[in-house]
Amino acid sequence: MTSLHSSERLGSYVKRAEQALQTAKNAALKPAGVTVPQYSALLFLGENPGISAAALARLCGVTPPTMNTVLTNLQDRGLIERTPHAWHKNILETRLTEAGAAVMKDADARAVRVERAVAAGFTDAERATLQELLARCADLFDSVRPETATAPKK
Repeated sequence: MTSLHSSERLGSYVKRAEQALQTAKNAALKPAGVTVPQYSALLFLGENPGISAAALARLCGVTPPTMNTVLTNLQDRGLIERTPHAWHKNILETRLTEAGAAVMKDADARAVRVERAVAAGFTDAERATLQELLARCADLFDSVRPETATAPKK
């Protein structure tokens, strides 16, 4: 027997919600021809033209090697272009192409439908509270380190 029952583990609920979101968005994005990680990259590139792969990885919550794979796939499809930075030749600036902007627009409309369908299940006050609680939860998970976590009580 463990010291904390699974029904008391916040991480289980967060993970379940995250997996349900990924499943719903993957299904919604499939007709647009992109995965959730590709959509995230396109979305943030649309908002941050010229961003580096490392900065984009941070925004998307993935590792730089993962982002490079995503960007290579998008570049191979002609959805993005990568050019050397004007001053920092080792940094590639990444931008959407016209085709990439069109795919992002289609994918975003599909992703927004998922977000709105879920949001409709909550009142305005509940949505605001949920957003606040999830942000606090993420901050708290970010702040927990093995050396600072409290030991289970015996």
